[in-house]
Amino acid sequence: MNFPSPLISGTLVRRYKRFLADIRLDDGTEITAHIANSGAMTGLKEPGLRVWISRSNNPKRKLAYTWELVDVDGGLVGVNTAHPNALVAEAILDGRIPELTGYADLRREVAYGKNSRIDIQLSDSNRPRCLVEVKNVHLMRHPGLAEFPDAVTARGTKHLQEMADAVAAGDRAVMVYLVQRTDCSRFSLAADIDPAYAQTFKDARAQGVEALCYACTISTTGLALDHPLPLAL
Repeated sequence: MNFPSPLISGTLVRRYKRFLADIRLDDGTEITAHIANSGAMTGLKEPGLRVWISRSNNPKRKLAYTWELVDVDGGLVGVNTAHPNALVAEAILDGRIPELTGYADLRREVAYGKNSRIDIQLSDSNRPRCLVEVKNVHLMRHPGLAEFPDAVTARGTKHLQEMADAVAAGDRAVMVYLVQRTDCSRFSLAADIDPAYAQTFKDARAQGVEALCYACTISTTGLALDHPLPLAL
């Protein structure tokens, strides 16, 4: 997935109100950018960090700029949580996730459960449908270890419960954790941050919900799904 236009570099001044960031561009101009990320962004929001933003030409947008990438110790981290769903869907269609190949149809944002929508639904006349939930991962507190979540996620816990219910009803359900950073070699759950999510994940796995984790390649021109990462659970 390529960014639609060249990214603009700058320096983070501050993140505030969860979805706003003040950024000083390289020419000295200070702008306010939207953050498509509701998490804590631990280690990614310190003033002075090098960042990259995209600019939209949509005149209806309140903020033209969106924060896309941040440089942490020389490595790029993607902070835009709107991208993983598209990245995973693209990778499935290209056959780059072997565990999710062989389905005739892919649909996104399909209603299921109790007033929920699954990120990706795969279907085929020869097998049960497959529900795929995609989670963005950008937390790293220990060298090389990617963790999810970085904040309490009641919504994520609800999704796990509903996916377990779907498996009980005869569907296949798969969690895909996409690590939007280039310095991790394995993945685990941050059980100390959200014990309820960790326990529900354990229960859902016992009921047949599958889990996959993949790394990304990240550059200032675009993002792409890369190699699988082992789950250290």
